[in-house]
Amino acid sequence: MHRDIQPKILYFGTPVVLISTLNEDGSANLAPMSSAWWLNQSCMLGMSRKSQTVQNLLREGQCVLNLPSADLVGAVDRLALLTGRNPVPKNKEEVGYRYEPEKFRVAGLTPEPSGVVRPPRVAECPVQLEALVEQVHDFEKPSSLAAIEVKIVRVHVEEQLLMAGEKNYIDPEKWSPLIMNFCEFFGLSHKLHPSRLAPVFAPLHRMV
Repeated sequence: MHRDIQPKILYFGTPVVLISTLNEDGSANLAPMSSAWWLNQSCMLGMSRKSQTVQNLLREGQCVLNLPSADLVGAVDRLALLTGRNPVPKNKEEVGYRYEPEKFRVAGLTPEPSGVVRPPRVAECPVQLEALVEQVHDFEKPSSLAAIEVKIVRVHVEEQLLMAGEKNYIDPEKWSPLIMNFCEFFGLSHKLHPSRLAPVFAPLHRMV
């Protein structure tokens, strides 16, 4: 039996993304988020304009989408109630956020230079996507939410995640992303069932 409910937020979970951007003074900001989805060479990010990350994206037009594996959950969680915005926005202060200018250090993560964009990558993340901002759409009024479209311009992947004999194809059985599911952290279980779509779309992934 189904029941009608009225949740405050329709949020069912996606892979966690650590977004690295540059602050006005050139220092790096690092923020976890999980409202993201990809299509071809683009990604749509759902975030609040009040965040330091979005302010950095609007000003600089660049970022890196670092995808942590499940074993980095501790580092991600250490960033959960930190903000690069000073002073801390009232709505965040009320729920316990505090200002932190050195998020890489606090999380125990290592910045490394990117190839195309200025913000650094997270060395520990097995997938790193350098990106440029394409468009920003107001998502919902009167809230501050925005849908930010970014174009992926360079992809870095740990070699051990690649399928044997392939240069451009990630083996899904080797990739274990960190998932945010109803505001709780999860990893992937084993593969449940072979997909009939895999043989159809695999050649497309190899050509990317």
